[in-house]
Amino acid sequence: PATSPAERLTAMGAFLGKFTDACGITTPTADVVLVGCGCPKRGMGWYHLTQLVSMKCARVTCVVEPWYLGAGKDAPGAAEFMEMKDEYEKKYGIQFFASIADMPAATGPTCALIAGRTADNPKFFDECVAKGVKFIYLEKPGAPSVGELETMKEKAAAQGAEIFLGYNKNVTDYVTKARAFEASTPGATTTFIHNNAYKPEELTECFSRNAEGMLKNMAVHELALLVTFYGVKVDTIASVTAIADDSSLQTLGDFTDFSKVGFTIATTAGKTITVKADRCGGSCSYAVVTVDGEEKFRSMTPDDELKAKVDAQQAADPAMMPYFFLQSDDYLTLKSRVLEYAAGGAPPEGIATIDIAIETLKVSEHLTPLLKAELSK
Repeated sequence: PATSPAERLTAMGAFLGKFTDACGITTPTADVVLVGCGCPKRGMGWYHLTQLVSMKCARVTCVVEPWYLGAGKDAPGAAEFMEMKDEYEKKYGIQFFASIADMPAATGPTCALIAGRTADNPKFFDECVAKGVKFIYLEKPGAPSVGELETMKEKAAAQGAEIFLGYNKNVTDYVTKARAFEASTPGATTTFIHNNAYKPEELTECFSRNAEGMLKNMAVHELALLVTFYGVKVDTIASVTAIADDSSLQTLGDFTDFSKVGFTIATTAGKTITVKADRCGGSCSYAVVTVDGEEKFRSMTPDDELKAKVDAQQAADPAMMPYFFLQSDDYLTLKSRVLEYAAGGAPPEGIATIDIAIETLKVSEHLTPLLKAELSK
């Protein structure tokens, strides 16, 4: 029986494949290049790969891993990566490369899923487009700065390529439910709370690995919600108020960042929205809708059913990052919509475009110094 997440996903893919074949159904596919795999059970790219190999709309052709196939060949996690590489080469026929320059050019509809460090994304993007890739899926926030995202947008337009961002909160169920309740309730306002399950002793490594900072990393998902659904832009922000009790600004190693942050934005249209994010808050996220300070509705992920499932998965595989289990369905939804579009289907509904990414990063760059200054007083 399949026991690991990758094995379960593969078994599911095999079952669906037999079902569609038996019914005479053929699924259009797009070639997929994964850039930035990372360490098994820790890297976001690796988790994407475990899902991609089970998806009928994807044919994974290449994995590009510059670190473990280059300067990091003896680094922690390298042995686990090489073991996985051997398995996936034999099982799926996937080719592994140390650089995008080494991989073959695209010969058909191809999507590059870029999941490396944010600072490397613009370079990886340029190299993928130069190889003829026409669909780019970037892990958030896409690039370190607004200027770099704008340059990427211009280059994509010139080459006939399209860019999408992996903002999974845009399609997640608990956000959809909270937004629907808020829209039907006069005077309502929503607070979005996002937690991760880092331990305090892991924050130094977390700050280093996510050097772009909290508001361009973890909390950027909530900022994308504000941009997409609430009309928040730099020029529509009337005020920003930090919530000191829900914020902690720390210097760990060479980096100063928020281990947790809370703030309320009021817009020029009279709307207020609150965001709270905590690196060490646990494995749950939720949305609370209030009217005049009184809670009227709450939606949460995981709900009781999903929590029981995630708890069992985490107990069976404690080395896995908990949010992989928690957000697994959202990741599948995002990739499926983009890859079905790349294979010739309809435009991907609800997926953040490069324009949303640019506005989101503008808001992040606007908020970060304001909040740091207010919380340093």
